[in-house]
Amino acid sequence: MRHRLLISARSILLGWTTLFAITYLVERPLLLRTAPLLGGSWLPTAQLAFECVALAATGWVVGRWSHLDAIRAVFVFAAMLAVWDFGLVPGIDVPWLFRLIVDSLGNARYLGALVTAAVTHALLFGSLFVGARLSRPSQAPVSLVSG
Repeated sequence: MRHRLLISARSILLGWTTLFAITYLVERPLLLRTAPLLGGSWLPTAQLAFECVALAATGWVVGRWSHLDAIRAVFVFAAMLAVWDFGLVPGIDVPWLFRLIVDSLGNARYLGALVTAAVTHALLFGSLFVGARLSRPSQAPVSLVSG
């Protein structure tokens, strides 16, 4: 049990290191260089795309280094990311999403923002889990015909 906990802790630490490195060494410099080319209206879309790629790569690292408990480690990483993102993924703000849910129950004008925020969160967390799924080795196909 202790060994599995250490493996999960190692993979989560590597995930945070990966997310930090990708965000500060790749994503932000690319956004600064492409912002004049894209224009102001496309910058949030490009930022979301870069965040999805960064989270998929992070999910891949967490899944690859956790060996047996890839999904569990990614769930723990996602829960940590939902609470503390340290400004690495501006698109993820779960406490704000819950406030938006409460506000939309009181006033229908918040429904559009709620749908946008919910889809954005689903896309970002989905990228994390897709990356973890891609980290697992594929299984050989099973043949139904014996030869």
